[in-house]
Amino acid sequence: MKVLVSAASRYGSTAEIAAAIGEELRGWGLDVAVLAPEYVGNVREYDAVVLGSAVYMGRWLDPAMELVSRSSEALSSRPVWLFSSGPVGDPSRKLVQKMEVDPVDLPALRERTAARDHRIFPGKLDRKNLGLVQRIATALFRMHGDFRDWSEIRRWASALAADLQPAAAATRTA
Repeated sequence: MKVLVSAASRYGSTAEIAAAIGEELRGWGLDVAVLAPEYVGNVREYDAVVLGSAVYMGRWLDPAMELVSRSSEALSSRPVWLFSSGPVGDPSRKLVQKMEVDPVDLPALRERTAARDHRIFPGKLDRKNLGLVQRIATALFRMHGDFRDWSEIRRWASALAADLQPAAAATRTA
């Protein structure tokens, strides 16, 4: 079973989530390629796809959306899971809870990929990547830092791998 894990990432933290998902899937014995969307050739090479993106202003990044556009037929004919990375800040704060909403693009993404699931993971915001006004705003609202929950990411990836195991066994025997 060959699985593609691809994620659009502006500063690298969403790519790190994709790498962790890939690592977990490999631990289950799956053949995994982790590639940025712009480096994905033909999705038909893969038996299953995990596709993600950082979310900015409620939307997925263009490279992930472009991959879906150019590969929607192939994506809709194989198992696909989607993930988004974006909310930052203390998850107990109301402002952060309001940010944990589905991306605006999600209905179209689900339709074009026939995705089995979508998960939102908290993200990472490094102040060094921000302009002065953004740094001031994130400092006021205490929204900078790494809020990714690696154990939750691994649990989700394990559930995907378990879901793929019967298909992987069928592929091996065929």
